[in-house]
Amino acid sequence: MTPSAEPPSGDETPRSVRLTDPRALRAYAHPTRMALVGLLRRSGPFTATRAAELTGESVASCSYHLRILAKYGLVEEAPGGRGREKPWRATARFTHWPDHSEDSGVAQAADSLTVAVAEHYFKRLTRAMERRHQLPREWREAEQFGDSLVYLTPEELTELGERMRELLRPYEERDTDPGGRPEGARAVSVLRIAFLDREIPEEVTEVREVPEASKKEGDE
Repeated sequence: MTPSAEPPSGDETPRSVRLTDPRALRAYAHPTRMALVGLLRRSGPFTATRAAELTGESVASCSYHLRILAKYGLVEEAPGGRGREKPWRATARFTHWPDHSEDSGVAQAADSLTVAVAEHYFKRLTRAMERRHQLPREWREAEQFGDSLVYLTPEELTELGERMRELLRPYEERDTDPGGRPEGARAVSVLRIAFLDREIPEEVTEVREVPEASKKEGDE
């Protein structure tokens, strides 16, 4: 899951970390840990004390969760710490996990993580919608909220995803190049969610043959 691409030239932070161990997948599904990884990617490095200020969790809780994340390669200690106040940083900009696995343990853990991430996205989106009245008019008008129903084959859906990633890639590179951001640019979360909508019944095309006795002259 999440975009897969090579990191921009000169980017010191690896673009992605891939989780395949069911224990790592289940560990990352914890909402506080997902929040910590996201904050470190956007605002890190920082200490457990700063993490507590940003999340509202206790310092002890943040320290525990950061150690669990480090165990599975999602975060690591950053240089520059003093005493017990060690800073942490994310090990990559994105997290990947399997879309499909023949291993039932991996498949179940991956699906559970996908659901947890979707719930995380929904909570963030809800908070943004609750506070959007505070935004300047130009940002309220620029934000997008809607959906489209399209009929695609699996191959076309894959192609659509690749085209969307290609469209976003130049803007993603600004994440590691602050000097390349135009004046007035701010962080915008773009969600790419496309799923087979099983609540819409499949269309069945019936082929009806005309009985031989009912055919009229000129039917053939």
